[in-house]
Amino acid sequence: MTKVKFLFSDEILVGFHISGHSTASADDEQGRIVCASISSAAYMAANTVTEIIGAKAVAEVNEQKGEMLFVIKSDYEEAMPVLMGFKLHIEQLSLQFTDYIKVTSEV
Repeated sequence: MTKVKFLFSDEILVGFHISGHSTASADDEQGRIVCASISSAAYMAANTVTEIIGAKAVAEVNEQKGEMLFVIKSDYEEAMPVLMGFKLHIEQLSLQFTDYIKVTSEV
């Protein structure tokens, strides 16, 4: 199961932490699709915030463990629509694939 934790500071969404893999086994095609969907959306959000908006951020990826941490450090207002869009996207995926994704928040 992939866990996506949304990170908040003073009620402002500042980032996310993704951990785990959605695949139950090497033959789990649906799990691989869900995992790829999450990864693609996370990279799109992170790249848009840093490369298009130009916000400063901490980004750490560990492919082996299936982890990604992304936390913005500047330009919160400009980055907010992207992070909120990513959050909505992941929440909707989690409703469709309840056995593959767990969403939480950390304040």
